[in-house]
Amino acid sequence: MTTFASCFTPFSQFIDNIALPEKFTFPFYYQPHAIAVAAVQQLQQQLEQLPLSLTVTDTLTKTKTIETAVDETNFGKMFGVLVVKNSEDEIGFISAYSGQLNVESSNTMFVPAVSDMQLQDAVFLTENRIINNINAEIATLEQSEKLSQINNELKEATENYQQALTSQQGLIVASRLHRKQQRDDAVTKLSNDDFEQLKTVLAGQSIQEKKKLQALKKSGQQQLETLQQALSEITTEIDNLKKLRKARSKNLQKKLFAQYNFFNAHGETKDLNAIFAELPEHTPPAGAGDCAAPKLLQYAYQHSLKPIAMAEFWWGAAPKSAIRQHKNYYPSCYSKCQPILNHMLQGLKVEDNPLLINPAQGKDLSIVYQDSDMLVVNKPAEFLSVPGKNIEDSVYLRIKTQFPQASGPLIVHRLDMSTSGLLIIALNKRAHKALQKQFIERSIEKRYVALVTGSVVEDSGTIELPLILDFDDKPRQMVCYEHGKHALTTWQVLERKNNTTRLHLFPKTGRTHQLRVHCAHKLGLNMPIVGDDHYGTKAQRLHLHAEYLSLSHPINHSKLEFEVAADF
Repeated sequence: MTTFASCFTPFSQFIDNIALPEKFTFPFYYQPHAIAVAAVQQLQQQLEQLPLSLTVTDTLTKTKTIETAVDETNFGKMFGVLVVKNSEDEIGFISAYSGQLNVESSNTMFVPAVSDMQLQDAVFLTENRIINNINAEIATLEQSEKLSQINNELKEATENYQQALTSQQGLIVASRLHRKQQRDDAVTKLSNDDFEQLKTVLAGQSIQEKKKLQALKKSGQQQLETLQQALSEITTEIDNLKKLRKARSKNLQKKLFAQYNFFNAHGETKDLNAIFAELPEHTPPAGAGDCAAPKLLQYAYQHSLKPIAMAEFWWGAAPKSAIRQHKNYYPSCYSKCQPILNHMLQGLKVEDNPLLINPAQGKDLSIVYQDSDMLVVNKPAEFLSVPGKNIEDSVYLRIKTQFPQASGPLIVHRLDMSTSGLLIIALNKRAHKALQKQFIERSIEKRYVALVTGSVVEDSGTIELPLILDFDDKPRQMVCYEHGKHALTTWQVLERKNNTTRLHLFPKTGRTHQLRVHCAHKLGLNMPIVGDDHYGTKAQRLHLHAEYLSLSHPINHSKLEFEVAADF
């Protein structure tokens, strides 16, 4: 086994006054321990001295070149530190980054990738060359002059055929009307024999026109079939090459994933194929195994370093879609890291998952308005609107218990767990349907108050950023102009004080985390809401409150207005 002793970094500051944690960091929701913060600060001092060229490419994402080109854009990167104790009982830390990083010169030793097969292995290089050759063949066929010519000829032939067909059918209709008129005019003017002879002549004309139409159809269809056959020969070849590419890519990925063997504290190993085999996706996502956290734990296990605490942070400019703040701490991602870390953390004493603790325990749900058809409640912060995966206590459950006679879905709309404020409840199906219609038609007026970090320059404005779930990092949302859902927010400044701004927010659409993303994203206000643990920095609470609602009563249609001030 290769030894990378220089990856162990002693602390440059005095740390004897920092008590070590009794349990290891729960990596998916945490406040960094003081010892981890000290390690991060030391690493960040070193990063400030480095001329870093950061790219989005990560080790397994390189296999994307098998099927599609990867766009490399300069922006920031996730870094991580793992505080460890070595065999001589010395406390230090090791450092890592997610994906790949180009460093021209550095005194910082980052732990190596779990696998570098694709950089060195002859089998990988040979297979990747074959796949790249298939890519070249596909590109040549798709861009060939022959394919372009056939497509143009097919398009032109189809248009000409349809025009000729329409013209001939129009002539037949006109001739039919003309023959009918001839028969109507002749019925009283001609003898029976002459009239029968005329009918025979007219019938012959009809037969000839139909034969001409049939001949036109046969000729046109034959021409189109010939061109379709020529086109099919090329497209079939392209499809077969794509199937071959997909099969070889899949086999190559399996070989790559098999090289990623992860330890846990018990000394057991599993590769990526085995780790993801039991999950619905089966196949690991691109980049799995190359994030900072798995790299750090792998290195520690391989070099007999005892893990003590861990923290990950973002360094540099934010990417285009997701929200990342320079130097902010972030949890490990779910799609790539959770399955791997679930294995790697076995054998360690890990902090309890705080997401399993009911945040609504001991909190009251106050009713602002009540009649036989509906309620309006003031939901506290850190209180679920509906039962979650692990916690049932919620507005829905409280209302269901308090109003057992209520029917229907009850919940008309939702607020994020961390958002406080006014929430409408329907006590029967009729009221639910009527209230839902108002939300669909956007006739209900909503106003939120928020406190954001920083001083907003303008007094008012509009934010229009389409949103989509970040599948790699649920439940966070990200901006996506290609697949995201339309999301529109208007805002107005109320007060600027102590480098924070108090705002009124008016969501015109109701997307998940809409106000939080629109405030935090660099194309929005670029100022996270105070206490936003997803898109900013955690505080005592998220400073976002649904303070005003205006609607029509679902049954008697009277105008209703409600306002409850925020407690911040």
